[in-house]
Amino acid sequence: MIKSNTVLGINGVLSDGGIVGRSFSGFEARPQQVRMSCEVHKALIGSRQLVVEAGTGVGKSFAYLVPAIEAVSRGVGKILISTFTITLQEQLINKDLPFLAGCLPWNFNAVLAKGRGNYLCRRRLEFALRNRERRFSQFDDELSEISSWASETKDGSLSDTLFVPSSRVWDTVNSEQGNCPGRGCKHFANCFYRRARRKLESADIIVVNHALMFSDLVLKEQSVSLLPEYKYVIIDEAHNIEHVAEGQFGIDISSGRVKFLLDGLHAVGGRRGFLTHREEGQKCIDIVNRIRKESKFFFENVKKWYISNFKETKGRCPKSFIDDNLSGYLNQLRSELSLLSSKTEDIDERYEIIRFANRSAVLAKELEGFFSQEKEDYVYWSEVGSKKRSAVRLKSASLDIGEDIKRVLLDKYESVIMTSATLSSDGESGFKFFADRVGLVKFDELKLGSPFDYERQVTLYIEKDLPSPNDKDFVTCAVTAIKKYLLQTQGRAFVLFTSYEMLERMADEISGWLEKEEIELLRQSVSVDRGRLLRRFRKAKKSVLFGTESFWQGVDVPGEALSNVIIVRLPFAVPDKPLIAGKLELIKNKGGNPFKDYQLPSAVIKFKQGFGRLIRSKSDKGIVVVLDSRIINKRYGGMFLSAIPKCKVEVVRQK
Repeated sequence: MIKSNTVLGINGVLSDGGIVGRSFSGFEARPQQVRMSCEVHKALIGSRQLVVEAGTGVGKSFAYLVPAIEAVSRGVGKILISTFTITLQEQLINKDLPFLAGCLPWNFNAVLAKGRGNYLCRRRLEFALRNRERRFSQFDDELSEISSWASETKDGSLSDTLFVPSSRVWDTVNSEQGNCPGRGCKHFANCFYRRARRKLESADIIVVNHALMFSDLVLKEQSVSLLPEYKYVIIDEAHNIEHVAEGQFGIDISSGRVKFLLDGLHAVGGRRGFLTHREEGQKCIDIVNRIRKESKFFFENVKKWYISNFKETKGRCPKSFIDDNLSGYLNQLRSELSLLSSKTEDIDERYEIIRFANRSAVLAKELEGFFSQEKEDYVYWSEVGSKKRSAVRLKSASLDIGEDIKRVLLDKYESVIMTSATLSSDGESGFKFFADRVGLVKFDELKLGSPFDYERQVTLYIEKDLPSPNDKDFVTCAVTAIKKYLLQTQGRAFVLFTSYEMLERMADEISGWLEKEEIELLRQSVSVDRGRLLRRFRKAKKSVLFGTESFWQGVDVPGEALSNVIIVRLPFAVPDKPLIAGKLELIKNKGGNPFKDYQLPSAVIKFKQGFGRLIRSKSDKGIVVVLDSRIINKRYGGMFLSAIPKCKVEVVRQK
């Protein structure tokens, strides 16, 4: 347990005249930040679980970093800090932590942890270069470029490259668990991954992303680990951990994943692949070719079943909904590859063969698990894209992932602190909705408003008389309203949707008008990189960005570039997706109210996230527009309005 600090109070670091203020030109003390920092300190001291909602501008990273640094400086053990976005990780590692290291009187060492697959393996690169003419000739240029980079890089991680290798090439040369001789490797002394691991061992603070954190927590249950031992956990952007955990504990099998495995062994045409030009591997090649045929048949059957039953099932799959003609052949491939590896004298080649055998085994096990559906309170479903060559997927996820999060995280560590700008759903539930979703039982809670002056900075317009979003006239009427507000701000707007379908309909209807007004239309789609779209928006003088799910949160555009956020409809979770439908069914079966207990609080939290895109600094100004009249015409609409900071509200009525 951490003992209370009697030398220098946490309160004095961030308050007026404190250490940070004296070192940071233009620093303004914020009572909310000081309060949060003190509560984080208390949670660490008392080995308590703490949930903090900190509004935009509170400066929550300093608020948890200062007490974390003070704690580790006295040798209490490592603290893990987990974030969802790369942007926040880079801010912590490259900006916040170095600044605090320069001004605080406490010594500490902070390191960014990356997954093992992010690091180059020198041994595998040498093997690929030795065999490139026979097996990797199509990757010759990329391998040469990686080889040149390997002789210069100090970090050896993918983010350190000046180019982006193809996924197939990087998969051929990256570092992997189970594909490593350890101390028996001649590159052990200068191994990039081992070097990074040694830094983690000596670190006081380890910064990771949520995916790596959960991967580590799951492996620790199997007495394996990706990260060194740590005692305390601070989770920023905590509103995302339910979704990340669902992916970690669930199943995700795609036609593309099967193809990637098979092409790595022996591609169509026989000109490339690991087994190519290897006579003793012919039996394996025959099985690969058989699996390729069976795979095509398998995913075609999934697609046919999906189309035929979608109206009733929305893609949700019962046990053995089609014949499993794949897992048996995958197990056969694993056995044959294992036999081949035992006959292989080249140690590097043996590791590569075993690697493919293990991947075959994992894929077979997941398929068997999907068809047997032995896990209770899990939902199993299929997904089929609208385009002809879209991937077909089989997925599963827990309906109550909180039990898993509690077991691997909350029950294991001295103190777990979760924070975000959007965790509470207000009303009677407060933090209860979030707590129930992530397994929190006994915890302290703190809700801090933003220090920004929203009453001066924001005007909220509500279109009271627009038709309901489900009305056939809604799209046309909403487009007319959007035009009005885009002219008011000369573009510089996000228009946030809850579905691609409505986004496309409105984009098609308004595109001609936008062109006449010289406002550039940027629309989100599966084929367009979000980061590139965002960079284009920031640079354009007059543009409007139509976005869905990923633009409601984690997007930061300060200044006049974003002066208008239009929320097309309230973001209710519609039960047209099997996972959502399953969660609503579970709530109903337990005697709850699906709308009140899930759909409404989750919509309120997401609404807060969308509203929060507008004001990112104390100098920002702009408007937020809600086109969904239910926010004022329905009784529950008050929950949405009470959840956001108090601002000027104008209810717009048709004349």
